[in-house]
Amino acid sequence: MSTGRHFLAALGLSAFCFVTSVCADEAAIRKNLAARLPQLPPIDEVSKTPLPGIWEVRMGSEILYADDDASFVIEGSIIDLKGQLNITQERIASLTAFKFDELPFKDAVEWKQGSGKNKLVVFADPNCGYCKHFEKELGKIKDLTVYTFLVPMLGGDSPEKARDIWCAKDRGKVWRAWMVDGKAPDPVPGACDTGALGRNMDLAMKHAVRGTPTLVFADSKRSAGVISVEELESHFAQIK
Repeated sequence: MSTGRHFLAALGLSAFCFVTSVCADEAAIRKNLAARLPQLPPIDEVSKTPLPGIWEVRMGSEILYADDDASFVIEGSIIDLKGQLNITQERIASLTAFKFDELPFKDAVEWKQGSGKNKLVVFADPNCGYCKHFEKELGKIKDLTVYTFLVPMLGGDSPEKARDIWCAKDRGKVWRAWMVDGKAPDPVPGACDTGALGRNMDLAMKHAVRGTPTLVFADSKRSAGVISVEELESHFAQIK
């Protein structure tokens, strides 16, 4: 009996320590990662994973995993073999998903043809060859409004071209002239508020836009790279 009481007491103590440990784990992980990986970006969230003793550490849309006191970190995916699900990919997809109606359209170059009823967002670099090809294809679609978020991520003179396009009096016309006809934008003298270009780069990073063109439809679905006119029209029809 005495042995049983001691066992239960020990079990109760272990359970108590486990509960308080869980409460302290997040703080310990934050503290220890900051000390051991000072170059790590600010941590936005620490949360449990389905794996015992393994925690998700989120920085923006970037994810890594740590043990209870951040003695070890893991980069890579957690895959649920029974459910055939990549938990990490699903999580990142959720974190980087777009909500079309909440996008900052004031920071986009807008152009339209016909009624403009079909709406499309494009993240594009002015020196992106695939973007130029896609821009020409868009001209074949009737009743279209395009919101182009300029993201000069390819280097070279992309930032300068993006500035000259953004600062032009008729942005949509100058953008199309460059992308479709190859007419370079005229340099815009004097001061110009280019804050939108920085915000666009931040927006692209937040939503894990890795390349151009990246498309976002009015139903918030996204597509990376060039797709055909037929695919575009099919998707517009589905949205209707």
